[in-house]
Amino acid sequence: MKLLPVLVLTALPFYCYAGVHASGTEQLLHAFIPSSGCTLVTQVINQAIDPQVSEKQYIEYIREFIPDAETEESVKQAKQCFLQQSEETLTNAQVMVETIYNSVWCKPY
Repeated sequence: MKLLPVLVLTALPFYCYAGVHASGTEQLLHAFIPSSGCTLVTQVINQAIDPQVSEKQYIEYIREFIPDAETEESVKQAKQCFLQQSEETLTNAQVMVETIYNSVWCKPY
């Protein structure tokens, strides 16, 4: 069952590619802020890392991508993992995400 959350997270980029496009303001922001190229994926990742977002808020934010109780429990555990990290670790996680977005493999997207 641990494969299910991976499949859900894998589906997010396809969701974006299938027609969910950023508004003009979001496109302007993407020109200056590193992102995945998909507003939804970027927001889900940022919400996961953000210590100000509670486990309950995070679950509600991504509710439409949680098909069952097992997946919800996995998402809770993942968010709880981020909530237990130090500010330095969360900052490093954000730096890692931005490094990935700016990598030669993701830059074209």
